[in-house]
Amino acid sequence: MARALIVGCGCSGRALGSELLEEGWAVRGTSRDGEGLAAIEAAGIEPARADPEQPGTVLELVDDVAVLIWLLGSATGDAEKVSAIHGPRLESLLERLVETPVRGFVYEGAGTVDVKLLAGGAELARNAECTWRIPVMVTQTSRSDGPAWVEELETSAIEILARR
Repeated sequence: MARALIVGCGCSGRALGSELLEEGWAVRGTSRDGEGLAAIEAAGIEPARADPEQPGTVLELVDDVAVLIWLLGSATGDAEKVSAIHGPRLESLLERLVETPVRGFVYEGAGTVDVKLLAGGAELARNAECTWRIPVMVTQTSRSDGPAWVEELETSAIEILARR
């Protein structure tokens, strides 16, 4: 059974997690706060506290994870922090993934975050694939497309395991 870690497991992440659960995956979802963790648990997903601004909190959760899904294409909050999770924080995480069991990384490449930040994050992910041979998929469907967004992410998670 494959395990996915969904970083940024809000409403859309829980919809994705539910689909992966139906496919027989074990799914862990992250949130920074107790309310988010309770919603994740209510969806039948294993909740875990982590902050994408602190890559170490994410890395603590990957010991049994096959695919890490970075669902932060529509992250909100302080512009500097949002920039960091698509830039230096993401890069730091990717550099350290090479020494973990993670066999694939899915980056949400569409969303409400500035297009330049998303393009930069996608480039960092692709560079990690070239440098450390971490299979990467960058999605392009917007969350506003609902079921098509979930389908693209679910398919990406499944297909990335076949690439290894």
